[in-house]
Amino acid sequence: MSFDVGGPDTAPHTPQRSARPGEPGARLETGFGPDTAPHTPQRSARPGEPGARLGTSFAASCPLPLGGGDRILLGHGSGGKMTAELIARCFLPAFRNEVLEKLDDQAVVEINGVRLAFTTDAYVVTPLFFPGGDIGDLAVHGTVNDLAMSGARPLFLAASFILEEGFALADLDRIVTSMRKAAEAASILIVTGDTKVVDRGKADGCFITTTGLGVIEHARAISADRARPGDVVILSGPIAEHGMAIMAARADLELETPVASDTAALHRLVLDVLATGADVHCLRDPTRGGVATALNELAHRSAVGIVLDEAAIPVSEPVRGVCELLGLDPLYVANEGKLLAVVPEADAARVLEAMQRHPEGRQARVVGVVVQDDARLVVLKTTVGGRRIVDMLQGEQLPRIC
Repeated sequence: MSFDVGGPDTAPHTPQRSARPGEPGARLETGFGPDTAPHTPQRSARPGEPGARLGTSFAASCPLPLGGGDRILLGHGSGGKMTAELIARCFLPAFRNEVLEKLDDQAVVEINGVRLAFTTDAYVVTPLFFPGGDIGDLAVHGTVNDLAMSGARPLFLAASFILEEGFALADLDRIVTSMRKAAEAASILIVTGDTKVVDRGKADGCFITTTGLGVIEHARAISADRARPGDVVILSGPIAEHGMAIMAARADLELETPVASDTAALHRLVLDVLATGADVHCLRDPTRGGVATALNELAHRSAVGIVLDEAAIPVSEPVRGVCELLGLDPLYVANEGKLLAVVPEADAARVLEAMQRHPEGRQARVVGVVVQDDARLVVLKTTVGGRRIVDMLQGEQLPRIC
């Protein structure tokens, strides 16, 4: 999970839908010239506008709060601005310490000269089974990836299950089997856990909480506060696949080309990137809130701006179609098998080469550049030649996608 507390100090807004990106293809030429500092672009409209129901009981997004309040809303679980505000208001004041204040996807601690990565996450996805995966392998992959964003080698995992009375044992067996296979494939051991059962109607079948532990065997300090002007932003592959697979399953859409979740473990890809000797500054897996929110977190923490090239951002045609149908911007849709890497321009070629050797990174490409910007904005260069601000997600666009 990501404990981040904010983006640019601006009023919450959301970008309009992006124009169609260009053809996929890895490239180092990003089209960013010396005038890459943001030029007062038009601020976009709010994300979280209610989506079409498609004849089902599911709404594509939840209403935004009109102001402050004293109750938890779905938007507080979005991973965006409302989550950041909740963390800043409740959790950081209560638990503040120098490890937590790094606000990365994991804590990095040192014990007897050994650096360890430590993370925890909860999974409440609905439906429990979806194209490309289920809550079981998602829980393993998500925990492994949070550890991997520090460059750690995952070692051990704990899993806690909250089960609803009446939940089918056959479904639980299916989830547990999926977790076992995912853990074996990632070479991580599930070594402890817990089980609780709640009354019928007091849960939604099965919730899973995981905790992961990994060892860091390199000397780099990979963190959200290390992006520097002149760095490039590398994206490991097409975006929005997980979120759109969940949405299509919920809405019972019959698609000509089905959309499957991209859920996958990324630690081996990361370790191969580090093996090149590249000076990796930041790593982030853009889960809740998507690429837009993850980059806003990096820009805020590093006190820089980021300029994205829309034509370079890969979105598959089936995903684009579902996004258009539901009125969603793929930049804000969750991913569960992609990462963002911020590296010096001089290291970009070898990082891309290492990523593209993996199935999960075959379509990796440079999608942006880090610039000096006191406003800490993320700006998108659109395919029609304009610029627009890409703000952090406000409200909950896609509830319970992980």
